[in-house]
Amino acid sequence: MPHPALASPGLVLQGVTPPLQLTDFKLIAFDMDSTLINIECVDEIADAVGRKAEVAAITEAAMRGEIADYKDSLRQRVALLKGVSVDSMAQVYSERLRLNPGAAKLVAACKQAGLKVLLVSGGFTYFTDRVRDLLGIDYTRSNVLELADGQLTGRMVDQPWGDICDGEEKRRMLLQTCAALGCAPGQAIAVGDGANDLPMMAVAGMSVAYHAKPRVREQAMVAINSGGLDRLLDVFLPS
Repeated sequence: MPHPALASPGLVLQGVTPPLQLTDFKLIAFDMDSTLINIECVDEIADAVGRKAEVAAITEAAMRGEIADYKDSLRQRVALLKGVSVDSMAQVYSERLRLNPGAAKLVAACKQAGLKVLLVSGGFTYFTDRVRDLLGIDYTRSNVLELADGQLTGRMVDQPWGDICDGEEKRRMLLQTCAALGCAPGQAIAVGDGANDLPMMAVAGMSVAYHAKPRVREQAMVAINSGGLDRLLDVFLPS
C-alpha cells in the first residue's frame, strides 16, 4: 500500500519517497515572511507611511523572480520606509504578524527529533528576533534596519557578512551552519516560498515549498499547496 502522503491532496512530492525518518536530518532552515509567518513585513511597515501598494508590487515581483537584482529591490523598498517609527513596527508585530498554521507544531517536532532550527530572512532583525524567541529557534540571519531618533532612515546597517541577506547569503548561511554542526548539506531541510529561497533549497537534502510562487513549487522536492506547515510531517514516520 502506498504511503498516505503520496495520495494527499495539496501535498506534491518530486524526487522524494516517503516514509522517511526526521531523525536522518540535522538542520531545518526556514524563510520567514509568508513562510513561517503570514505577512511580508516590509509591505506592512510601508503601510504606516501610505506606501504599501508601491512596496508590495516590488516585493511580489522579487518573489516571483522577475527582478534580477534582489539586493537593489530591497534597497528600493527600504528607502520608501524612511520616517516609519519604531512604534509603528511594534504595531505591525502585535496586530498583523501571526505564525502560519502548523509552524509551531513543525518546529517543535523538529526540535524533538534533534534538529537545529535556522531562520534566514530577507526581512529584518526587529521581527526575526521576536519570532526566534517565540519558537525557540537556534540561529538567525536577517537584515538590520538603521534607526535615528526612533525612526527608520530608509537604509540598512552593514554587517560583517554584508549588508543584505539575499538568496546567496541564505545559501551560504545554511552551508555554514551545517559545517558548524558537523553535518552534510544533504542532512538539511530548507523551507521557503519565494525565488530568493531557491539557492538554499538547491543545496539542501530536502527542499520544501510552502504555498509558494510557481517557480519555487516546480523546483521543490515537497510542495505544500494547501494546509499548514505541519503537513511536512506527513512525509516522515511518526517519532
